[in-house]
Amino acid sequence: MTPEMLEALAPAASIIGVIGVGGWVLTTWMRVRHGYPLENSWGKAVYPRTSSEELERIKLLSQENAQLRAELGSIKDRLGNVERIVTDSGYHLNQQIDALRELPRN
Repeated sequence: MTPEMLEALAPAASIIGVIGVGGWVLTTWMRVRHGYPLENSWGKAVYPRTSSEELERIKLLSQENAQLRAELGSIKDRLGNVERIVTDSGYHLNQQIDALRELPRN
């Protein structure tokens, strides 16, 4: 590369550098503003927050999660029973008998 080419590329390179740094600053500002922890280059939080309020919230959410899982398990059991009843051949036979009983007599 000739010096003239370098002089022509210098403004573009500096603009790209400024845009990159500005983007990084903007991204960091947005993360801090919305409560995301800052991360180092390895992805670990730089300033992890563990206030008592957050720990209490985590505890409450864990309890709610356990209750919802238990409720979902009982619903799955009930649905299994309903499926077993519906697929039972006796159930279909009862439906056919009831349908014949409801037919008008001549």
